[in-house]
Amino acid sequence: MPDLVEPCLAQLQSKPPVGDDWSFEVKWDGYRLAVHIERGRVRIITRGGHDWTTRFPTIAHDARELGLDSAILDGEAVVLDERGASDFGALQRALGGRGGKRFASEARLYAFDLLYLNGHDLRSLPQADRRDMLADALASQPHGSIGMSEDIDADGAAFLKLACEMGLEGIIAKRRSAPYRSGRGGEWLKIKCVQSEGFAIIGYEPSRAALGGIGRLLLGAMKDGALVYVGGVGTGFTASSGGALRKQMAKLVTDKPAATGTGRRKEAVWIKPELVAEVDFRAWTDDGKLRHASFKGLREGEDAADVFEMTGR
Repeated sequence: MPDLVEPCLAQLQSKPPVGDDWSFEVKWDGYRLAVHIERGRVRIITRGGHDWTTRFPTIAHDARELGLDSAILDGEAVVLDERGASDFGALQRALGGRGGKRFASEARLYAFDLLYLNGHDLRSLPQADRRDMLADALASQPHGSIGMSEDIDADGAAFLKLACEMGLEGIIAKRRSAPYRSGRGGEWLKIKCVQSEGFAIIGYEPSRAALGGIGRLLLGAMKDGALVYVGGVGTGFTASSGGALRKQMAKLVTDKPAATGTGRRKEAVWIKPELVAEVDFRAWTDDGKLRHASFKGLREGEDAADVFEMTGR
């Protein structure tokens, strides 16, 4: 049984694929986790390889109660809002934010793949077969924190339209006949209603009038191995979240921007690019800047999601 499996990642695509070989699921907005079960011991491993077992005690307990000799479940930990939709901000609050010591006891895991089961590596099997085995493995679950991410039998375009009308982030398409491959191989696709990506915070513009004293966060994305400035975000903060973020940034102040293309900004406070902001946005401008951006929260510093990489801009 492998100690760590690099996850299969979904490629971003503008439209759902067409054909009988594609299945569709809701795109959950939380933390990608691999749950390793081996002879009664459970480890919950993040996408970046960190052990967060103690931060998800309910999921760890319920995984142990599945009664499996050995297994690796692939899924997303989420906290649901009153509509039953995943709420990334609520999950962040449950975890106490960056470096927080709180635990997400109210989180649930939506499992969507099974990579290993009772001594057998399943990654070479078709996705459809792995899902059937996952459903069997979860069938006798005595508790409620681990569930199956439902496979929706629907036309992709119609399902995306419904997901967007319901205010969800988007959908995931998976090729039923494909094995499990680490990285972005195209077997999984993500189609979003609103684009949401991780951007490095390279500085901010202070404001006495704004919530938390932050007028705008200044953001960077990766391009050709270096950070480039992609604009800012000035909405999505509360007085509490803005104030907490301002305190974190105060510890990272530096004398020059970590990204190119910032131009002259006399009011900017530059910081080391150690914080990754999850940002919703509608589109890009012709010169590579974010349009209609809104701050969602911070990715955990010790396990930050990939900073968005610009291609073809």
